[in-house]
Amino acid sequence: MPRSFAFRLTAAFAGIGISAAALTAILVNFAFDARFTSYLEERQEARERLVVATLADSYREAGEWDSDDLAALAPAALMDGGTVRLEDSSGRTVWEATEESLGIHMAEMHREMMGSGSLGPEEFLPVRVNGEIVGTAFVRLPEAGLIPQDADFRSEVNRLLIFGGIAAGLIAVMLGIFLGKRATSPAQELTRAAKDLAAGDRARRVDLATEDEFGEMGRAFNAMADALDEEDRLRRSFAADVAHELRTPLAILQSQIEGMQDGVVKSNGSALASLHEEVLRLSRSVADLETLASADAAGFSLALQEVRFDELVIDSTQQFGGPFDVAEVELETEVEATAVVVGDPVRLQQVVSNLLSNALKFTPAGGRVHVHLGSDDAWALLRVSDTGSGIPADELERVFERFFRGRRVLAGGSGIGLSVVNELVRAHRGEISVSSEVGEGTTFTVRLPLAASKQRKSFTASS
Repeated sequence: MPRSFAFRLTAAFAGIGISAAALTAILVNFAFDARFTSYLEERQEARERLVVATLADSYREAGEWDSDDLAALAPAALMDGGTVRLEDSSGRTVWEATEESLGIHMAEMHREMMGSGSLGPEEFLPVRVNGEIVGTAFVRLPEAGLIPQDADFRSEVNRLLIFGGIAAGLIAVMLGIFLGKRATSPAQELTRAAKDLAAGDRARRVDLATEDEFGEMGRAFNAMADALDEEDRLRRSFAADVAHELRTPLAILQSQIEGMQDGVVKSNGSALASLHEEVLRLSRSVADLETLASADAAGFSLALQEVRFDELVIDSTQQFGGPFDVAEVELETEVEATAVVVGDPVRLQQVVSNLLSNALKFTPAGGRVHVHLGSDDAWALLRVSDTGSGIPADELERVFERFFRGRRVLAGGSGIGLSVVNELVRAHRGEISVSSEVGEGTTFTVRLPLAASKQRKSFTASS
């Protein structure tokens, strides 16, 4: 059964804490054991030095080995159950504590009372007085660490380490649970918000006011939710605009045909021309919709080749000569230099035609449209300027939105043309911008990369 990330994070915290506690306890135990053993050995050596010092003091005071004085030292020598045998400098035994004083049974009794266990190996310790060896002490003391007090102390320390490790493990578990829940709570909030959003709650947002990665995820989620809201709004607007654009010519066609069927409208050349105009209007709207739908992927379907952009601009302006004459709008064309670009000639002609059509639509009779083609470094620059009414500043950023039409626009149209131009220019790795002043006119500027050898190689590869 899969475990949640919170459970795995908690287990990881707890595991790390318990492992750290256990490792610390083991290392401390080893360090303590080594240090305590060293301490016991030092204490054993200190007892041996004390015995030798006591014997040396006895010799120094008497000037020789005095049996009576040595016998008085027996209780101190045998207090911890040890044995002492003393030889003079000639190797003759001059005193043995276990035989001359309390006896061997007394020494054993002391060891049993103290629980010190068996004696250790016999140590040969020289007795020096004024730097001269006056005898040798043969000392046997209980083995280090076998005294009950030492063993109890060691056991107590081990118990403390065990209990400390258990306590540290429990703290690690509780800390792991706390940190696991706290660390995953933002992710859980994001998960709940994503489920609510998927279920249709478009107003769902997350409140993660932090500066870490989760805060960034929360802000990205809210931005995504806002984008979805905007897409929903655009989709609804798209559907409404398409319905509106198609409804008008369809209504005209329906009324005209029904009028002909009922005999109210005569089926003459004028009526058929009107029907034909509405069919053309429908065709243009459908063509714009198809172009817009495929424009995002145009970069992958363009028939790329080297195009004389200057010749294409001239041909397009010549084709629009008739409509401009009918509308009584002057069309000026200025081509400064040869401009070769890499692109799809059909799509590029569509860009120029849509810009000219847009300029003609919003320029009143007696106005002027100026088309200028030049170059700037590695770019071909196409400017289409008109003397129309201009675009308000608050609408400039929206002119390339799909189906957007300004509030002061009276001319017909689907509101798709400039969106198509924007998508096609981007598909050709170009840029488009707009500048306008209300009452003075509007200028659209298209920048397309020139077909220099290095640029052409890079552009073709990316297409």
